[in-house]
Amino acid sequence: MFIDFKNNPKGGGKEHWYEIVNDLGADTKGGGKSSAAADNVVEEIRAKGGKAVANYDSVEDGDKLIQSALDAFGRIGEILRDRSFARTSDLDWDLIQRVHLRGSFLVTRAAWNHMKNQKFGRIIMTASAAGIYGNFGQANYSAAKLGMLGLANTLAIEGRKYNIHCNTIAPVAGSRLTETVMPPDLVASLKPEYVAPMVLWLCHEQCQESGALFEVGAGWIGKLRWERSQGCIVRQKNQPMTPEAVRDQWDKICDFTDATKPTSIQESLQSVVDVLSRVESEEEVSANPAAAATEAVGQKLPPSTFTFTHTQCILYALGVGMSTKDPDHLRFLYEGHEDFSCLPTFGVITSQAAMMDGGLSSIPGLNIDFTQVLHGEQYLELYKPLPTSGTLTSECTIADVLDKGSGAVILLDVNTYNGDELICYSQFSVFVVGAGGFGGKRTSEKAKAPLPPPKRAPDAVVIDSTTRDQAALYRLSGDWNPLHIDPSFAAMAGFKAPILHGLCSFGFAARHVLKHYADNDPSRFKAIKVRFAKPVMPGQSLQTEMWKEGNRIHIQCKVKETDAVVLTGAYVDLHGTSEASPENLTQGGGLQSELVFAEIGRRIKDTGSELVKKVNAVFGWEITKAGKNPAAQWTIDLKNGNGSLHRGPYSGKADVTFTVSDEDFMEVVQGKLNPQKAFFSGKLKVRGNIMLSQKLEVILKDYAKL
Repeated sequence: MFIDFKNNPKGGGKEHWYEIVNDLGADTKGGGKSSAAADNVVEEIRAKGGKAVANYDSVEDGDKLIQSALDAFGRIGEILRDRSFARTSDLDWDLIQRVHLRGSFLVTRAAWNHMKNQKFGRIIMTASAAGIYGNFGQANYSAAKLGMLGLANTLAIEGRKYNIHCNTIAPVAGSRLTETVMPPDLVASLKPEYVAPMVLWLCHEQCQESGALFEVGAGWIGKLRWERSQGCIVRQKNQPMTPEAVRDQWDKICDFTDATKPTSIQESLQSVVDVLSRVESEEEVSANPAAAATEAVGQKLPPSTFTFTHTQCILYALGVGMSTKDPDHLRFLYEGHEDFSCLPTFGVITSQAAMMDGGLSSIPGLNIDFTQVLHGEQYLELYKPLPTSGTLTSECTIADVLDKGSGAVILLDVNTYNGDELICYSQFSVFVVGAGGFGGKRTSEKAKAPLPPPKRAPDAVVIDSTTRDQAALYRLSGDWNPLHIDPSFAAMAGFKAPILHGLCSFGFAARHVLKHYADNDPSRFKAIKVRFAKPVMPGQSLQTEMWKEGNRIHIQCKVKETDAVVLTGAYVDLHGTSEASPENLTQGGGLQSELVFAEIGRRIKDTGSELVKKVNAVFGWEITKAGKNPAAQWTIDLKNGNGSLHRGPYSGKADVTFTVSDEDFMEVVQGKLNPQKAFFSGKLKVRGNIMLSQKLEVILKDYAKL
């Protein structure tokens, strides 16, 4: 047994790696004792410039082994008794369990607190192919080795908070054990030198792998994972479950087509939870789940309203970390401030009510266990600054349903209105654990795609601390999920403590950009996109890294204490300093065309299916202003679903794209400028299928109230 220690946890000075070489020196059956084996390995390590000491204690004396390491460095072997199962004695069984499983437990327990205190630890459990697959004559050994894998997986979960990583290897290497069961020439070719580099990498501080299982030998390394069939429900409500029902569905139970790959006990239990829900509701399992999911696309949730005052705006600002300690924050915290404003990301609060009122459960084809819903990605775009009070109405549409294998992704498009005016657009991407494998598509052109940051050092970095009560404060803005406040609920979800809302980290990152690149001017904010990668614990510090590319600020957010990336593929789009401020849109200083597109958007909502039948095309618009190209981009999708209106870059492909100035656009739609004359004079430029321009009259004349 090797135990690796790094002597400098605080990062100063030169790093040194030390080895404790533990070998009792027993024979392959556990008898006898000799120091020769451990001494030989120590000499070999020292001869190559390494530092090592030998230990001859039994692994059951874990405290003695760890103390040897501490005495030597100040920080932080096996046997076989092969028998067929019928001939395995209590001694054969107990001795193997004591040495392999209990020994691993005792040694690890002795080191655990030292690793916790230094906030660093790397543990490698040595399992065996016999434990993974079983092997004749090794029932005792197989049980112990697979037990070590279970121990390692749990240690990986419990150690996560303390930067303790635990992995398991199943090595194939020549040793005193394998020389009794392998031909001599094979033992000679399976050198331990072909396993050791893998162990060293897993022990290194740069390796972030944890909770994984690897097979390794002869210079080859492979990672293993579990796979589970889709399975089959074989009982009905108030009816007994019978062996005949199991027999009749056996082929389906064992069919690994579209298999899932659960990675946690929460994902594992999802099937049971889903079964209970379906059986109790007497719901029939769809013969074609992909078709059922497709039915949901385009469905609209009941509209929701959100009434608020300046109190909710201020409470949200406090929830995402604003403080009176920073004078620049006062405009978002004091209703009497001359520039009192609402933070732009408050837009997600106004729109999330559309999903939280139970509307998703009413959509045909969507069978969702809401305890298994995770927030995957978020996009928000503002067309005007948010008011500091009022009543907003949100309309939510199922944009798409994607099959990710281990789960399903539901894309929800939410348009929020202030009266009749479209004020913001949100796209929520939610991941439903265990709901995948229905044979649907994996990607969608309707999804707002995350983007990687430039490959250079960030242009700016902001570090901001969350408080212990950050989640308790943020939830007052309307996200009442007990995962963020109830320790017992968080434990059920696999967390040691309640976690911070992803949208709280989202708000932190957005205001970092707003302050650093827009002088806290909310009228400069245009849009934000993020992917939620890992949870944040209240009290941890958020480090936002920023890269400026024109008016787009790429961002990546990390937990400073652990260096774990929590927001990825993220960016914030800003309006240029010369572009219109929010108030200007109604004062003639902005784009007049925005009013037209807002009206087109409302008409699409009312008569979208009819327009799709008439038009069947996707139109792109690039609106210029004072020579800026483009000042705004719009896409009118009258080809997919019930139609939709998108502002900003479009992830799909338009059939025809028009480029025109804001002034000339208004002249055309008001009938003051003939489109053909505009085209031939160069005022209107067209790319793509120009013949589709004939269908513009349906959109601009019949359906735009001007």
